[in-house]
Amino acid sequence: MNVTIHPIYGATNGNTVRVRVPGSKSITTRALLLAALADGTSKLVGAATEGDCASFVAALRSLGIEVFETSGALVVCGCGGRLPAGGGEVYVGSAGTAARFLTALAALSQGTFSFDSSAQMRRRPMGPLIRALSDMGAKFTFSGEPYCFPFTVTGTPSPKGEVQIDISESSQYLSALLMCAPVAGRPIRVTPVGAHGRDYVQMTIDMMWSFGVDVAREGESYIVRGGYSPKQYEIEPDVSAACYFYAANRLLGTNISVSGLMPRTMQGDHKFIRLIKDFNGGEVDMSSFSDQALTLAAVAPWLGEPTYIRGISHIRRQECDRIAAIVHNINALGGRAEEREDGVVVYPVPLKGGVADSFGDHRVAMSFAVAGLRCGLTIAGAEACRKTFPQFFEVLKAASDELTK
Repeated sequence: MNVTIHPIYGATNGNTVRVRVPGSKSITTRALLLAALADGTSKLVGAATEGDCASFVAALRSLGIEVFETSGALVVCGCGGRLPAGGGEVYVGSAGTAARFLTALAALSQGTFSFDSSAQMRRRPMGPLIRALSDMGAKFTFSGEPYCFPFTVTGTPSPKGEVQIDISESSQYLSALLMCAPVAGRPIRVTPVGAHGRDYVQMTIDMMWSFGVDVAREGESYIVRGGYSPKQYEIEPDVSAACYFYAANRLLGTNISVSGLMPRTMQGDHKFIRLIKDFNGGEVDMSSFSDQALTLAAVAPWLGEPTYIRGISHIRRQECDRIAAIVHNINALGGRAEEREDGVVVYPVPLKGGVADSFGDHRVAMSFAVAGLRCGLTIAGAEACRKTFPQFFEVLKAASDELTK
């Protein structure tokens, strides 16, 4: 599906426009897992229910967890840390959180489970997590490439009490182990090695505490104790989705705000909203909020100085090679960008328009749609947005119409 974005720069009316974005995917998926492991029924208010989150719910159901939607909330009937299904087939689609979190859950539970994913997810890294779970006693059998989907995992009912995990590629590995550790029924020590942004790990820990589990720091290690209790939990709006509209403000000089967005949030991408307000080029380390590297790159052609985005080498291994996608699209649209080993440099050469390829990646599609508000362009493969924000283009069009009427 192709979507054309029409330029509105210079034609806006000064109106204040408010938009709504889905609930946070990162918070929703964590809350789903914690609620699933709680001893009782939880209600998740404002949860995201489409794309990756729908895949997460479907995968939980295949593990025997009852989840249903009612009155704008998800109700989760927790299993008290013991999966009702002693085995089964689990399909995670393209959802990285479901892939990492539920693999860890199955590996630390009793039973044998077959996992598969989309072709896209089969190419994404799982090795460090699988090695750590194997060290704890789980057994993996691979149907194709080692350490990749599809595979079968036989869980361990008495996992080893200490484990190291390499998080150089993704902090989700650490979050997966921390959240699933209470299944062991005894304290578990998890020690991360390697460097990666920890904002999402802190989100994980804060949410675990909210559901009743204690996570203590001892040097570089985390000690997990206790079990989860059911509760009603409010899901914040997705800051990652909100960032596209604040980037539009920087490009257009407009005043778009996101309903329900709080000044204090657990979500690491709030750093982008602070950055973009006055940023005019320069060097920026985005390792702790790398999902917005694409967004900044799409704005950078209209900034005053070259923009060097560094600390993001790991985004080459996400839904697509995001660094290559930045360089391809900016150069194809008449700008100038160059790859670096750990990031990308975008020069202050305004884009002229044309066709931006989503490469099947929702964040590529949404980021370059923002650039289209300034130069006009067509997004090829716009359906990629269904992964996290299916209504993105409708919301963007409604905001554009309100700003230009």
